[in-house]
Amino acid sequence: MRLVSPEGEQIGIRPLADALSMAQDLDLDLVEVADMANPPVCRIMDYGKFKYEQSQRAKESRKKATHVLVKEMKYRPKIGPGDFDTKTRKVERFLGDGSKVKVTIMFRGREMQHPQLGRRILDRVAETVSHVGRVEVYPKQDGRNMIMVLVPGQATRRQREAAEDRRAEEVAAETAEQEAAETAAAATAETAATAETAETAETAEQEATETDTTAQPAETQTAAETS
Repeated sequence: MRLVSPEGEQIGIRPLADALSMAQDLDLDLVEVADMANPPVCRIMDYGKFKYEQSQRAKESRKKATHVLVKEMKYRPKIGPGDFDTKTRKVERFLGDGSKVKVTIMFRGREMQHPQLGRRILDRVAETVSHVGRVEVYPKQDGRNMIMVLVPGQATRRQREAAEDRRAEEVAAETAEQEAAETAAAATAETAATAETAETAETAEQEATETDTTAQPAETQTAAETS
């Protein structure tokens, strides 16, 4: 077997009998720590102390996990600059205190047709607090809401670059949508103008016809009187 000293130093390959003898001389235990290795690895240690320290580390880990609080901050797609700054400062404070933060965008009515507005707000929040928090759960739709989860810690460069790419895509999509709407409006206006011109011409033609019809009886009467 490969033997390791109580201090973690490699002793080398030793027979089982020699390893047991060394452990007994130190009033310690011989513990197999890697049975799948070839040869197996054993360490001389105080096994009772080792188990106690393991238990304490596990308890401390559970304690820390239990005390991680999850705060929530809610935004609306049409939130004003003042409210946005106030809420985002609270998000920053929560992250600074070591809490996770669930950021929720609440949509109502026709706002559901424009999810890019909520995504843009979430990206702004993540960018604003990137010095104290990073994205753990990226923006996703949750029923009528859109959510994102932030955790304490600085954002990575990849996350910042991804956020910038998403904003660029959203701006391009919004610009294309606006141009399409303007084109459609212009086409509708042109169609309406053409229809109005045709209607005006038809009305003028009809009035001219009525004038000719009224003038004919008068001419007939004048001719009869002359005779």
